[in-house]
Amino acid sequence: MSELYPVALRLDGRRVLVVGGGSVATRRIPALLSAGARVRLVSPSVTGTLRGLADRLEWRERVFQPEDLEDVWLVQVAVDDPTAAQEISRLCEQRRIFCIRADDRHAASAWTPAVTRHGPVTVAVLAGGDPKRAVAVRDQISHVLSETPTAFEKHGGTVALVGGGPGDPELITVKGRRLLAAADVVVMDRLVPGLLLDELRPEVELIDVAKLPYGQAAAQDEINRVLVDRARAGKFVVRLKGGDPFVFGRGGEEVLACLENDVPVLVVPGVTSAIGVPGVAGIPVTHRGVAHEFTVLSGHVAPDDPTSLVDWQALARMRGTLVILMGLKQLPKIVETLQRFGRDPGTPAAIVMEGTTRHERVLKGTLEQLPSLAEGVKPPAVVVIGQVSEVLEHRSGAADDAVA
Repeated sequence: MSELYPVALRLDGRRVLVVGGGSVATRRIPALLSAGARVRLVSPSVTGTLRGLADRLEWRERVFQPEDLEDVWLVQVAVDDPTAAQEISRLCEQRRIFCIRADDRHAASAWTPAVTRHGPVTVAVLAGGDPKRAVAVRDQISHVLSETPTAFEKHGGTVALVGGGPGDPELITVKGRRLLAAADVVVMDRLVPGLLLDELRPEVELIDVAKLPYGQAAAQDEINRVLVDRARAGKFVVRLKGGDPFVFGRGGEEVLACLENDVPVLVVPGVTSAIGVPGVAGIPVTHRGVAHEFTVLSGHVAPDDPTSLVDWQALARMRGTLVILMGLKQLPKIVETLQRFGRDPGTPAAIVMEGTTRHERVLKGTLEQLPSLAEGVKPPAVVVIGQVSEVLEHRSGAADDAVA
């Protein structure tokens, strides 16, 4: 077999035909749509995922017919019938249309490589017709690109707000880790996963906001100033925050500060501790037939504080899940307020301390027991109130400190 000639296709606005509506088509069509292709899908039936994309493509709900090749630049045959695939391939050859075949790559005129994408870089791997080898090589390249500073990306003069996740360093997003590897300056919170910092290049300037020489009231202004000043100096600044930048992380204030000073800013969401910490601890914040809603609130302000923006009376009436962040100090007042406004004292509840890390500790009891449960617990901790706290009690290996 002759050597393959690698090439990248510009499909924006060009029609691509996909024959078949199963798993192969489900994998290929999103990438074609992302490339701007006008996708024509021909299949009597399709997967639920493809049905959800029906408004973005032309679906002909029937078997293939020769007229389906009209105005087509590329064909992806994704059917299990080799006879039908061969006939489509033959018609494509007659019309000089490149054809990819899922059933027999050696009988096709084009191949789909194993692909990994990192920002502006796309790597496509062909391995002489061995898809397992291609995927293995692709995965190794992907790992290198994820872990290595990305000199191919130019972010100088830019600030990126990156959510570091709830504690486990592997829960940062792929994009977040890639941008962190490219940073010139990292401005960090105390709750960011510490192991991520160990991976930074030696020359990266690391700024711990907890050590800025200003009082608590002025700290955010100083953080904003640092972000803007370093970016104006041509640096790529990553503001690394625990959880998600916009869930009680004051990320919005930092975005506004950048925009007001004409500094471009990127936002990379993170796994918020409000969902991730209970989830890893075996507590789903919603569950069919148990909770149809959940509310995340900050507990750093007491319910009777005039600056509180929380409608505690309304929360007490809700039947869903309450997830409280930063609430240890005010927990006795929070519990008293919820019970006073009608929440059942026997409502299942839990506290998850240092969730998603090897130091995780899960304490379970009831709403009225929360203050006693919290004795000796140190931040960071997430409080969950609701029936979901015990819905997965039967799961094996749950590391819970049960309360009698």
